[in-house]
Amino acid sequence: MIVCLCHRVSDRDIRRHVEAGTANFEQLQDDTQLASACGACHDCAHEIFEAALSERVFKRSGQRVIAIAQAVAA
Repeated sequence: MIVCLCHRVSDRDIRRHVEAGTANFEQLQDDTQLASACGACHDCAHEIFEAALSERVFKRSGQRVIAIAQAVAA
């Protein structure tokens, strides 16, 4: 879905930036111009960003647990 109509930024765009390593909302805004015109999308965009960031952290911690378990089993 399009989150920022002014700059045509979607929820997928936000998630892609997070997966690529963007770790703070201000950097996301600099990269995409998200929530920099009218600002109506700021809260929604921030919620999507935080959720994507949490998902990234959860995935990476899960991968570490699997790697440790495989190392212990070997």
